[in-house]
Amino acid sequence: MPELPEVQTVADDLNRANLTGLTITVANCYWPRTCEPLSENELQNALVGRTIVRFWRRAKYLIADLAPTGHIVIHLRMTGRLHLVPQHIPREKHEHVICTFSDGQTLRLHDTRKFARFCVYETLENVLGHLGREPLQETLDSTVLQKLYGKRSRAIKALLLDQNLIAGIGNIYADEALWEARIHPATPGNTLEIDAFERLAHAIPVVLRRGLANMGTSLGSGAGNFYSVAYRQGRNEDDLRVFRRTGMACPRCGTTIVRLVVAQRGTHICPACQVFTAV
Repeated sequence: MPELPEVQTVADDLNRANLTGLTITVANCYWPRTCEPLSENELQNALVGRTIVRFWRRAKYLIADLAPTGHIVIHLRMTGRLHLVPQHIPREKHEHVICTFSDGQTLRLHDTRKFARFCVYETLENVLGHLGREPLQETLDSTVLQKLYGKRSRAIKALLLDQNLIAGIGNIYADEALWEARIHPATPGNTLEIDAFERLAHAIPVVLRRGLANMGTSLGSGAGNFYSVAYRQGRNEDDLRVFRRTGMACPRCGTTIVRLVVAQRGTHICPACQVFTAV
């Protein structure tokens, strides 16, 4: 589930945790698939003795630059999250990777569904090179959106979820952006007029920055929900306009929000604000 605002929140929290300059002394992997293609011994050899330079985000990936070389690349997938706790805290059942730092802190990848990935690469091109544009770039205007989406017949929601076109938007923020732009999610991209792309170019950064300001979206308190480091939840659930608000009133017009399936994903719309008009 973690999307751009959630992953950026984790990166920001880790950078504030004074990990820069710390050396990795131990690296353990307790679920081999998490660290593929590296084995646990290869993970140890790749990490022990290397120093944290900084954490940053690309799309939905969390990256830690290392010195003298290399990068940790983490994808939280559906239910992954990171814990930063002292070394003496016992390992939890679903903590699949634990890195111990020279000051006694540990960074732990927790994932109840075991889909998250944690690996080490010397270069990033083969890992991140396929990704599309960042959605908060100033150059991402209506003209760019029209070039990316305007010749494609897929539903606009499917296009928003395509990480090869624009990277970092997932189910939550696609629904929110399409509501903000008054666009039905099933509308084919090649039927949208320029004014729709203008509304969408405005809506995408609005909903993403709202999520960032609220430090991400946590939906309830389940074990698989989004938590940043130190087990802190995001606050953006209270600012969602349509996502998972089925049966509630649209905050813009009062019409009851409904749930559809678009691009094989649960999708939430206001049927009055987001009218399907494509031929």
